[in-house]
Amino acid sequence: MILGLSSYTFGWAVCVPGHAPAHPLDEHGLLDKCREHGIKLLQIGDNLPLHTFDDARLNRLAERAAHEGVQLEVGARRLTLGNVEAYAAIARRLGAKLIRFVIDDAEYHPTPEAVSIVLRQSVPLLAGLKLGIENHDRFPAALLREMIESAGSDRIGVCLDTANSLGAGEGLDTVLRELGPLTVNLHIKDFHIARVSHLMGFTVEGRPSGSGMLDVPAMLADLAPFKRCDTTVLELWTPPETDIERTIAKEAAWAALSLAYLKPLFTTKA
Repeated sequence: MILGLSSYTFGWAVCVPGHAPAHPLDEHGLLDKCREHGIKLLQIGDNLPLHTFDDARLNRLAERAAHEGVQLEVGARRLTLGNVEAYAAIARRLGAKLIRFVIDDAEYHPTPEAVSIVLRQSVPLLAGLKLGIENHDRFPAALLREMIESAGSDRIGVCLDTANSLGAGEGLDTVLRELGPLTVNLHIKDFHIARVSHLMGFTVEGRPSGSGMLDVPAMLADLAPFKRCDTTVLELWTPPETDIERTIAKEAAWAALSLAYLKPLFTTKA
């Protein structure tokens, strides 16, 4: 399995709405991060929306990634047939093999039946590509599995995020049991759960990989028998500091700590 970076490794530097840095990290800044850390895989998610790039910008990205030997993956949100078609075209243009989609978007929360229809209709658009649907807050893992299996295609699987399903009240054991066989891409996002000081509840916060509650070696052992997941990307939930500059510096430090832990567990060459 190949280890990569994501635009969500550096989410604050790319830009969290309402917290824009003076000089946001763009696609070339992300490629600089890959070069700095010796990484040959980059997943660009919906926080740097590729469908807003013009032809020249997409061409520059494709040319530089190819020149530096970095395999690209693309990500989006709002699962519609038109968006799948658009991102399939972008993926081919960038030489990407994987499209990762979050189903929902602002004011867009399709029913399970509607999702299943989009997935079935998407199959003819995916020649040479894989579509990974990310587990998120709204759908429990078993229902997401039903929707994906209803498409009847091995080109459609799961982008398994190790923390997102906490928002649906499900732990990683449940997620792996239901979605492990369908996983085509893995998002490693470590976390810590702590009881609040007044004891009436818990908080969930991100941690650098290897310093939270996520048992990465055990998870990889659980996924290995299915032989469908070829790529993994690091994502971070970095709690903010008092200003955006300190937050970005902390995020960069967490990325370096995480990669130092993860690199021995993966290959870094695409």
